[in-house]
Amino acid sequence: MPLRLFLIDAIGPFFRGYGKRRINWSKIPFTHLATTGETRRTQWARIRHDLRRFAAEVSAMGYNAVTLDDLAHLAPHPLHEPEIAARIEVFREEFTQLFAILHEFDLKIYLTSDIIPLTPAIDAAIGDDREALELYFLDLVDRLLTDFPELSGLILRIGESDGVDVKDPIHTRLHLTSPQQTHAMLRRLLPVFEEKERDLILRTWTVGAYPIGDLIWHRQTLARALEGIDSPRFIVSMKHGESDFFRFLPLNRAFFRISQPTIIELQARREYEGAGECPAPIGPDCERFARELEESGNLIGMSVWCQTGGWHRFRRLPFLEEAGDDSWVRINVQLAIRIFRDRASVESALSSMFPPDKADAVAELLRHAETIYRDLIYIEEFARQKLFFRRVRIPPILHIYWDCLFINHAARKLMRHFVTDPERALRSGEAAYSLFPRMIELARTAGLPATDIEHWRDFCNLVRLARRYYFLPYDEALLDRIRSAKSGYKRAWPREVRSRYRIKLSFQPFKLKRRTLGWLSSLLLRRQRGYRWIDQVFTLNLLGMMFRLIKTSNPKVLPKFLRKSAMGVETLFR
Repeated sequence: MPLRLFLIDAIGPFFRGYGKRRINWSKIPFTHLATTGETRRTQWARIRHDLRRFAAEVSAMGYNAVTLDDLAHLAPHPLHEPEIAARIEVFREEFTQLFAILHEFDLKIYLTSDIIPLTPAIDAAIGDDREALELYFLDLVDRLLTDFPELSGLILRIGESDGVDVKDPIHTRLHLTSPQQTHAMLRRLLPVFEEKERDLILRTWTVGAYPIGDLIWHRQTLARALEGIDSPRFIVSMKHGESDFFRFLPLNRAFFRISQPTIIELQARREYEGAGECPAPIGPDCERFARELEESGNLIGMSVWCQTGGWHRFRRLPFLEEAGDDSWVRINVQLAIRIFRDRASVESALSSMFPPDKADAVAELLRHAETIYRDLIYIEEFARQKLFFRRVRIPPILHIYWDCLFINHAARKLMRHFVTDPERALRSGEAAYSLFPRMIELARTAGLPATDIEHWRDFCNLVRLARRYYFLPYDEALLDRIRSAKSGYKRAWPREVRSRYRIKLSFQPFKLKRRTLGWLSSLLLRRQRGYRWIDQVFTLNLLGMMFRLIKTSNPKVLPKFLRKSAMGVETLFR
């Protein structure tokens, strides 16, 4: 089936001048957008300038649609507070101009929406009345599609809502908690989209909350949610793996189990791999996914994230930077569409993207970067293990989380528990690290930012020292070397000059015996997708109740980064 939809996210222009130290890149920061005075005029003029630049570049590459946030900030409702209604009116005026720019470049426009967005006034008026909440949301959708005929449709996210850091008075919360509720909601929504001839794109991404939380990988949950859904306006959007955007995950088999048209989600600005600060090639994975998906028969397109995703300090805005600072993301964006649309190989695509004297250098550089990730950033033996906790697949990397590297005794115990061949892990990591001199040389030959490789080299030096700490016998001299390397990294890359990783050191003993860790692992984690009887009785039910009781008695029992990022770890226990 020839692909027809090539989506790319376009939220970068809205982050220009956003001053927060650690940024939530999951959605446009609407509270940062001015709605009055000269500040409004200058800020929105810059957004229009940036969006035009972005649209010109991505449309020239072959992308034919963009995603923008979001329904809640463009759809008025009689119950809205006056100040919120006034802000929405300004956003509607400004977005109308942005939509016109995108249409100049023949780009379709899809708005995102969580289910369900609320304000304090709406929450007070409707409360927990499920029927009233769904009628309210249907009204929002109908109003939006009626008022903006230039929209091609909506992309609905049902399994994640706004992060705990979002202070916007328009705030989303999880509403659909089961596949049956999801199925019923789709049945109510689709007639609106069919009547107005717009697309409803359902994302299967979830963060593990409630029975719907395994939608991304559980075949029965997905089947129940989509049973009998047959509409020319309905599309299912899925991340390529059964977890977030990580390596080592096999292609999600759900692509082959449903009959509805699908699109595959890819991430060019890898949120767990430096967010554009260093090369994080996706070409080989794209080739593999495209080849496998030829057998699915229902893939109609792809959705590439080039600016969205993660909670971190990395600040580059792809397609809006100067001096090649977006080179690594730009390469991924180009490779993705050439591989999926044109069925090109990585090598042939690069040959068409770079002059002959540089293409070979870029290809070799990206191959080495792939080795760095697979043999040093990730620990392969752990990454290849299929592990589930409650309704989520455990990520294949645990010691690096967005912009943080954790070198502590807890990580050491976990890695020593799950990795049975530490010598191989150490050898492969050291061998991968030895590639950096050649990579710096190749970057200079190709005219790519060699400084980025130098920064990555210094960070990866800490990664390999962390691996030694995880797997070698305890050695005070190694701890001193790690502390010294952290200080050197911070001196070499001052925060004022560039965004950098945070290195979280703690060598205090983690008071959990190895035997206890093994027992807890076998109790809480499983290596199969299906639920065991212990999951049905304890992990999915009693454990959630226990967690809520502990959290109520001691709200700070968990580390701050688990409580204050994304939706908070308590989401896993709903």
